Amino acid sequence: MTTTKQTRMCYRSPVKQVGGAAVEFALVGLIFFILFFGIVELARAMYLCNTLQEVTRRAAALAVNTDFSNEGAMQDVREQAIFRTTPGVLLMGDPISDRHVKIDYLHLPANSNIPVSLGTVLPANPLENRVNCAQDMEGARCIRLVRVRICMPGGGADECDAVPYVPLFSLIPFSFALPFSTTIATVEGLGMPVGVPCEC
Repeated sequence: MTTTKQTRMCYRSPVKQVGGAAVEFALVGLIFFILFFGIVELARAMYLCNTLQEVTRRAAALAVNTDFSNEGAMQDVREQAIFRTTPGVLLMGDPISDRHVKIDYLHLPANSNIPVSLGTVLPANPLENRVNCAQDMEGARCIRLVRVRICMPGGGADECDAVPYVPLFSLIPFSFALPFSTTIATVEGLGMPVGVPCEC
């Protein structure tokens, strides 16, 4: 009888240990995975914040030499800015896409260092812009600067709503507005071949 009781006690003991280990693993595993995914999410957020400034820099460098009246060429600028050759989303940067790259053209009014957006009232083409600038460098129809920003699609010429960060993992409640990234560059040829005579 004593041997049977000892056998039962020895048999039950390992089962309790296995159950305890499973519970411990579940608790520790949950904390580990939350911590792991949190670190991944934080690293991605830092990558995205740093990459957005590079996106605006690339777009501005291309836009100063691209014909603003050619919508196909301007679409190529937006795609190349987010390191793509087709429309789509920035790698590991959802929701940032080519639609979030906003390109504005600015003029410098007389007696002011603050550039003003031309809005939708742009010259017909780069040649007309060159003529306008030759006649009046401070005129409202002379494109002097290109501004590139990361904004929510839509909105007016001067509007730029911040893009919200979208987490990779819904488990991590990590949400904030991405920082405003802006680059302003001086226009160059705007896609006009060098040496084209100006009929001023």
